[in-house]
Amino acid sequence: MSLLPDEPDFEEIHTRDYETKIYRVADDELLVRGAVSDRKPPGLYVADDPDELEVHQMQVELRVAYPSLEITAARVVFESHPHAHCPLIAADYERLVGLSIARGFMRKTKELFGGPNGCTHTNALIQAMAPAIVQSTWSIRIKEQLKAGVRRSELSREERESRARANRNTCHLWSEDGERYRRYVDGTLEGEVLVPVVERLKELGREDDPHWS
Repeated sequence: MSLLPDEPDFEEIHTRDYETKIYRVADDELLVRGAVSDRKPPGLYVADDPDELEVHQMQVELRVAYPSLEITAARVVFESHPHAHCPLIAADYERLVGLSIARGFMRKTKELFGGPNGCTHTNALIQAMAPAIVQSTWSIRIKEQLKAGVRRSELSREERESRARANRNTCHLWSEDGERYRRYVDGTLEGEVLVPVVERLKELGREDDPHWS
């Protein structure tokens, strides 16, 4: 399923898709799988071919320790590639082992695999996967919160500080100098529920459902 609208009046010349899935396989371990696919339009390389032609598909599989987010295993597979020697670089990505997906991760991966030291498409995939891994830790925390029967308004200051630190200065909303950041840590930010949650509850006719908030 594409997230983007079709444009039948224009000539489509390239499609790139990313996908990342994250699983919790143990209390202290995540399994992370990602893929990137580049496809060319029908007939571009092979005359009269009715189907798209995939020229790149790189897959990355990581084992990640939780909550440290240190990579403990890494594997790269080239499912589709334009040149016979492309897959020769795949084993080099085992050097991801030992890195932590935290601040500085993007810079470190560029140092290790940038330019002639890696595959530009695999690098782009890894850089897309890293924020998703961080996002997954929120799912874990919310699941644990639900399991414990703790409402968001009942979170301890220590937990609020931990969550705030994970997002500190990652965007304008989480600026550590901002009022919202301070109020979140202080526990005085009341009544804010995720916009998609509010909208979904409306769709379900459950506007008064307190959910986990």
